[in-house]
Parts: sequence; C-alpha cells; structure tokens
Amino acid sequence: MSDGELGDRSLLDLFREEAQAQTRTLAAGLLALEASPTDAMTLESCMRATHSLKGAARIVGLPRAVEVASAMEDCFVAAQQGHLRIDAARIDTLLGGIDLLLVAGDESGPPLAPETTAAFAARLAGETGVREDIETDGAMGASMRAGEPEAALAPEAPLDTSAAPPHAEAGATRTEADSHRMMRVRAATLDRLVGNAGEALVGARRVRPFADSLLRLRHAHGDVLGQLGQFEEQHAEKLDPGARSTLGGIRASLGALTRQLAQRYDDLDRLERQGTRIAQRVYDDALQCRMRPFADVAHAYPRIVRDLARSLGKRVNFEIEGRATQVDRDILDLLDAPLGHLLRNALDHGIETPAVRRASGKPEEARLTLEARHSGGKLLISVADDGPGVDLAALRESVVARGLASAEAARTMSDAELFEFLLLPGFTLRDTVTDVSGRGVGLDAVQDFAKAVRGTIRIESMPGSGTRFVLQLPLALSVVRCLIVDVGGEAYALPLARVRRALRVSAASIAMLEGQQHITFDGRPVGLVSARQVLGASGTPRARDDASVVIVGGEAGLYALAVDGFRGEHTLAVQPLDSRLGKVANVTAAALLDDGEVVLLLDVDDIVASVGRLVRDGQLAGVAHTAAAEAPRAKRVLVVEDSLTVRELERKLLEKRGYAVTVAVDGMDGWSEVRHGHYDLVITDVDMPRMDGIELTGKIKGDARLGHVPVMIVSYKDRDDDRRRGLDAGADYYLAKGSFHDDALLDAVNDLIGEATS
Repeated sequence: MSDGELGDRSLLDLFREEAQAQTRTLAAGLLALEASPTDAMTLESCMRATHSLKGAARIVGLPRAVEVASAMEDCFVAAQQGHLRIDAARIDTLLGGIDLLLVAGDESGPPLAPETTAAFAARLAGETGVREDIETDGAMGASMRAGEPEAALAPEAPLDTSAAPPHAEAGATRTEADSHRMMRVRAATLDRLVGNAGEALVGARRVRPFADSLLRLRHAHGDVLGQLGQFEEQHAEKLDPGARSTLGGIRASLGALTRQLAQRYDDLDRLERQGTRIAQRVYDDALQCRMRPFADVAHAYPRIVRDLARSLGKRVNFEIEGRATQVDRDILDLLDAPLGHLLRNALDHGIETPAVRRASGKPEEARLTLEARHSGGKLLISVADDGPGVDLAALRESVVARGLASAEAARTMSDAELFEFLLLPGFTLRDTVTDVSGRGVGLDAVQDFAKAVRGTIRIESMPGSGTRFVLQLPLALSVVRCLIVDVGGEAYALPLARVRRALRVSAASIAMLEGQQHITFDGRPVGLVSARQVLGASGTPRARDDASVVIVGGEAGLYALAVDGFRGEHTLAVQPLDSRLGKVANVTAAALLDDGEVVLLLDVDDIVASVGRLVRDGQLAGVAHTAAAEAPRAKRVLVVEDSLTVRELERKLLEKRGYAVTVAVDGMDGWSEVRHGHYDLVITDVDMPRMDGIELTGKIKGDARLGHVPVMIVSYKDRDDDRRRGLDAGADYYLAKGSFHDDALLDAVNDLIGEATS
C-alpha cells in the first residue's frame, strides 16, 4: 500500500468516526424536533452537524455523502428561516439520510449509487421547496425560492435505501469521541492488563503472611526475654558471676534481635500496604478501562422506538434512565440484540393503540421506559411499559393447548412459573405472523443472552398497569461477585446473580418427599442435593445437625445445593479455562482468591442439568446429617410403591407406630435410595414402572453390602407363582394387599425388625 493510500485510509477512518458522532447528534436532534419543530437551538445543532459532515466528506473525497449532507443542510436552513416546518414525515426522510451518510463512509460495503443519492436530494429538495445548491468553499446557507408554498412530504415512491444499514445498526454505531484524548487499544490487550493487574494484586497480598510470621517471631522473642528475666530474678542468689554474665549476653543478643525483627516487620508491613494499595489502584484502573456508559448503546433506541411505534400506529413517550451507568464493555457489546427484542416486544405486545387506551381511560400516549442501574453489586436493566399487562388466562390456555402442561397443572402454577413459558423458543401468544412478531423468536434470545453472561431475566406484570422485564447481570464479565463455598476440601465460587439464597437448615427441617430429600423455601418444597455428588468430590462429609445450603436455579428448576461450608462473598477476576480442555462439566471459569488459592467458578445451568440427570437415572444420593444425640434412633423403613394412595397409607401406619419412613415411587427410585441410605427394612410392591419389585428384591439380596436388609413384598397379586417368584428372589415376607389389614402389616414389620426404636 502506498503512502498516499495509507493517508487516504486514515482520513476515511477519521470521517467514519466523525460521521458516527455527528449522525448521533442528528438523530437525537430530529427526534427532539418531532416534539418541538421550531426549537432554534436544535435546528442550529442539526444544521451545523450536516454542514460539518458535508465539509468532511468533501475533504475525504466522498461526493455522494456531500450530496446527501448538502440536501439535509438546505432543509434545516429553510426551517430556521421559517420557510418550512420539520414534521414527522420529513423526519422520516431525514433519518433515511443519516443511514445514507453512514453507508457512504463504510468501505466494507458497496458504495452508494449516484441514483440513490440523487433521488434522496431531489425528493428532499422538492419537499422543502428549496433548490439544490451544493456549496463550495465551505459557504453556509442556501438560496430559497421566494413565495413557493410548502410542499407535502408524503413520497410517491419509497426511497431506495437498500444499501443503508437498518436503524438498529445505523443508530447503534458507537463512538468514544467525547474523550479529549483517545487511543485505540485491542480488547485482548485490555483483558491481559486486567488479568496481570489481578495477579499483581494477589501477589502483593501474599506478602502479608510473611509479615505476620515476623510479627509472631518478634513476640516469641519478647516472651523468651521475659522468661529469662524472671529466671534471673528467681535464681539471682544461686548464679555465679560467670553465669550472670552469660545470661546478660544472651539477653542483650535477644534484645538486639527483637529490635531488628521489629524494624524488619515495620519495613515489610509498610511495603505490603504500599504494594497492595498500588496494585489495587492499577487493578481498579484496568477494570475501569473496560467500562463504558450505558448511553453508548442506549442512544440508538429512541429512533428504533419512534419508527416502530409509527409503523404500528401507536403513540409512545420513550424515556431512558441511567445513561451514565457504567457497563462492562463486553456486556455492552452484547446488549443491542436483547434490548431490541424487549423494546419491540413492548411496542407490539405490551402497548395498546391510542383508541384502545382512550377507551380504557388511559392517555393516548403510552409510556415506555428503559432503565439501567447498579444495585447490590449487580447491573439491572429493565424495560417497562404501562400497557394492559400479560393476559394470564390466555397464557394458561396457550400453555395447555401446546401440550406444555396439563390443564390442572396450569391452574396451580404461580404467575412467575407461567411467565417462564414466555421465554421458551417458539412460544408466542400471537395467532398470526407479522413483520414484528408472531414467530416466537425474541424473548428466548433474551434469556439465552442472560444465561451466556451469567445473569437472569425476571418478568413482572400487573393487570391493567403494564409489564416489566428485568435483566439482572454481573457488573462485568471479567469481574464477578461470588459466594465462595467449600466442597470436599476445595473452594468453589457461585455467581451471586445465580444464587437465590444461602442458609443453614436444621436436620429436623429436612423431609423426604417422593423418595428425595427436600427443604421448604418460600413456602414450597425444594429438592436437597449434595454438591459432593454433583461435583464428584471424594470423601464423606462429617455428619452434622445442620446443613449449609445454597438455593440455585430458576422457577423451572430450583434446587438446594448442600455444601460443606461457606467462606463468604468475594469479588473475583475471572479467567477463562484453557480452550484445549473443552467444556468442563459444571465449571465455567477459574479465578484466584486473595491468598493465591485457585477457585473454580461453577456453571449453575450445568449444575441444574446434572441434578436432573441424577434424578432421572435414580442415582441421586441424600445429604448425611445427624439427629439430636439424646433422641433414640428410630428404625428406618423404605416403602417402594407406585400407587400414591397405598404409599401414603403404609407411610402413615408405620410413622404412627414410630418408624422412620422414606418413600420411593418405583423400583429404580427405591434401588437408588436403598444404596445410598441405611434402612432396617424395605417394603415393596410387585408391579411398578422402570423396575418391578421382584427385580428390586433380587438386586438387594444380591448385593454384598445390602443382602442382610429384610425385604417385604406387599402385592394385590396373591397367586402362587407370584409368591414363589418373590420368595425365590430372596423376599423375607410376602403379604397380599387384598387380605391384609392395618395390624397385619404392622405385625409383619414387627416380626421382621422388632419395635420402632432401639
């Protein structure tokens, strides 16, 4: 590439940056003119922006951009002089001109066709009543056709803007021109800077243990000096001069060494504090380099909302709150699509037409708000409208009609559980497909985005008052606020954005439900699972009277993850795993704690999926715990029965007699439970799904560790061959349901294992 070509390329880069900044000003000005068409300051701002772009385009050698900018400038000058009014239709055309200006500076796409720019200039000139007058030598203004009436804007044919980018792209082009000094830095360089700064901070903090060891040594020397002095006082009369001299020399040496240690400790302490302070400052500054204001992405949306609202025949007052909220660069770059989906969803589904709003007593102009703020160490971004809210009845009907849930289950679902269906791929409440909605694509993409950045999405709706979508995201992808837990002697981190609650539960509050341990959380049963089993940690946890539990997951899959202990909350600089490892099960990244210990960041979605597989395969183990020491041990009975009625009858009979009862819904569930628990007796039905009682009995009796456990078969089938098959499999007792009464069952249990307590 020649020097001239390199110079031209640099100028084009500068033009693109100026075009991004000036068109951003233009777009904001045009939207403001829609509300106040004669505002002098806004007209002046728009005119100057187009004039600057015209001059810059001429210098770079972009004649098509010169034509577009000149036509737009003529329009603004005419409006300033009172010859025309900037109405909504003209704004449509002028916004199309912004798209053309951005295309003109984009060397990656095809150049603007002369016919396209000529058509734009001719149409705008005809509409404004202003003759085309492309200025030379930077002169401003244009000659007006005196006395020509204002022309209507409505175009006879649409303007060809096929080469122009869509509004979301044109308006979303970002700039950093608001900085007095700007330097381009590769994203990978910033990532390395953050990583190195984090390691420097950890290294600085690791000096503290050495300083503390010196302090302990200093105190030890002081103790020795004190003891030596006491010895001399107690034995002063018995010590000869030589011994006293020797002790004096030792005391002097220890004193000098203690003073040296004190000095070295002070020096090391000062260096540690200074190094940590500097490293923390470098780390914070490095992180700040990754942060950008929310306005960098939000500036595009007023135009998107305005254009879509007009196409839908709706009137909307759109507000953006929290423009200055700092957002991590990587998250900001990913926000365009999900926020676009949420805004389109609000405009098409959430907001009524003016006529409908008027009939319901609402202002014809709806309110739509986009907000970004920090709260509790998280980034919250919400899109809220004041429409009618989600039609829960229609949502329930759609869920049932699509076969996603039974009518009975749908009736008992909470609002939050129903809202989860709106986030499923392909789910829509629309019967017809339009250019805006109806294909069920949009909200599922928003949920995918939230999961990808370790965040969540929440839907809130009030009938008649509107709907609010809330994205709860980490403040940064490279820095995550986490809960640190111990599992099998190792440290693991759970992103706080995915943690519902961390709590301790007593052994007494752990109940068995359908063969699985549960605790009660927010008034509903939540399955209790062992983090050791999910993560494959070795060893057996110490039995305790309580359990440390982390509630994770969402409405569709909520679990109580039992860990060995809590270490507290920490802000971690996350480092991605080596790509050569591939996808590591249940783990998403790694980080360093302050003391240099490596901690793995858990993938909550993977955890939930892993638990689901364990449940389906009947391999979910219980969480070990101990009862109060003074309480007598109740003998444990496992009831394996697929009939809810029979299962509950047997459970109540046995518990009333004092036995501790666990239930399993089929043979597979029973086999999993008996392998991981300690039972004095197993009572099983014969006919059950997945594994029948005969097979279960054979497995128990064939297991070297479990063969001693008595098995009672209780069945409606009282045929000789069924009884023989059961006894051949190793059953200790066979009881027919058709003939047994309460006492018969309890007597049989007593015969096999004795009274309930031992």
